[in-house]
Amino acid sequence: MSEQASGLLTIALLVAVLAVVHVPLGDYMARVFSSDKDLAIERAFYRASGVDPKSQQRWSRYAVSVLAFSGVSIVVLWALCTWQGRLPLDRGASMDWHTAINTAISFVTNTNWQSYAGEAGASALLQALGLAVQNFVSAAVGIAIAVALVRGLVAHKTGVVGNFWVDLTRATVRILLPIAFLGALVLLAGGVIQDLAAPQVIDTITGGHQTIESGLVASQEAIKELGTNGGGYFNANSAHPFENPNGFTNFIEILLILVIPFSLPRTYGRLVGDKRQGLAVLGFMAFLWAAMLVVITWAEQAASTAPTGAMEGKEVRFGVWASSLFANSTTATSTGAVNSWHESFSPIGGGGALINMLLGEITPGGVGSGLYGALVVAVLAVFIAGLMVGRTPEILGKQVGRKEITYAALYSVTTPALVLLGTATALAVKSATGAIFATGPHGLTEILYAYASASNNNGSAFGGLSADQPYLNLTLGACMLLGRFLPMLAVLALAGSFAAQRRRPATDGTMPTHTPLFGALMVGVALLVTGLTFLPVLALGPLAEALS
Repeated sequence: MSEQASGLLTIALLVAVLAVVHVPLGDYMARVFSSDKDLAIERAFYRASGVDPKSQQRWSRYAVSVLAFSGVSIVVLWALCTWQGRLPLDRGASMDWHTAINTAISFVTNTNWQSYAGEAGASALLQALGLAVQNFVSAAVGIAIAVALVRGLVAHKTGVVGNFWVDLTRATVRILLPIAFLGALVLLAGGVIQDLAAPQVIDTITGGHQTIESGLVASQEAIKELGTNGGGYFNANSAHPFENPNGFTNFIEILLILVIPFSLPRTYGRLVGDKRQGLAVLGFMAFLWAAMLVVITWAEQAASTAPTGAMEGKEVRFGVWASSLFANSTTATSTGAVNSWHESFSPIGGGGALINMLLGEITPGGVGSGLYGALVVAVLAVFIAGLMVGRTPEILGKQVGRKEITYAALYSVTTPALVLLGTATALAVKSATGAIFATGPHGLTEILYAYASASNNNGSAFGGLSADQPYLNLTLGACMLLGRFLPMLAVLALAGSFAAQRRRPATDGTMPTHTPLFGALMVGVALLVTGLTFLPVLALGPLAEALS
């Protein structure tokens, strides 16, 4: 079978599996967050932590809970990174102080940017007790924020958006843990390793020596993809044969990346009582994901005169089609895992991966963050359409007024400001420009990609950038922190504003938000905002390189 036929078959099978699980998983997640019953293990946690699961929080208290939990998580993870050499299973791993700060922020913000070299910079204990734990709870935080926004749209003058501690616990215990457990078993059966055996030293064909590390990889690999985190156990990430040994495991990892983000629109439709609303959001996400997949695959296939396409930086066991599918899926979500080097992609292929992030990672986006990002796009679309045709700017019976559009605008401008200011400032700092491997437009793309990845909480990188130095570690860490929590605060404020309103009945002046036309309007708004914001810098980077 040719690679093209195999690639098309893989994509068709992936879409089919996602379609099959969309309804049952989406409905299950809706039941998780609408149920008034707690599991025994959840009740034990609530008693131990002093949480009243029946209490409801206004958006401000919900936000304080998110920030408090994340702040404590950063401190604890930083301590583990700093002191890992004094703990068991250290294997000589260590991090500089600035690398430890960057890593702690990175994993708590669901970015999983890795300035350190996976197996050399993080001990087995840190990987399991620190990084893997944050892969679960940082993903759960994103789901909780999305559910809070949906509750705000559903509420009728209550002013409350749920209980963060309950949402965090349920997302972790009922959704992420069981699916990740099954995913780890499948990956283990496919050849991904899971052990704590001593490192092996082998003789290479050139007469040298190489140390082969092992570790609890399958368990971390599953939640790394499922939670759209991306932090690899090994420095080579999902290109490493211990993390991703063959085409079967590659397919499973892509499936894990996409399964929750593409099912959450169904959850949204069930929670608001109108499944058509979820289908409109799903159509918006799926269209842009498919369009960018076509662009990236075409660019990589056409970048070489060889029949196999441009294979530089790609694993032979995957090829162009599977590498392009992985790259598109990981940058369209907030995953950041890679099975090939984006640095060596063609200008259009690498630019396509970059544009996925600059869109805000809403196609389908990260676990939770993709849904609430898409709903912000829906709010902007309703408001713009209302101005254009004179219809009432409402979404699900909630008016989009000055306060609501202000919150949506703050959400929309935060990440672009971080990307552009971070890139421009880095280009004026000698230590940052000295870390750029390439010259000309490709060098600009390297640094732009880094700040886009950090600010959008993605975590993938152009490998030519030597990012493990104080300036880049600290500024990229700041972009991760602000890029995660400032938009979250805007979303929670928007949820609180909606929750304080009464639900208005639809009238002849209300724009329907469940139609294909509205989905197309959302696509137009997302592309327009991204194009107006980033076209100049894209023209200087990947577009200039493609035309040179």
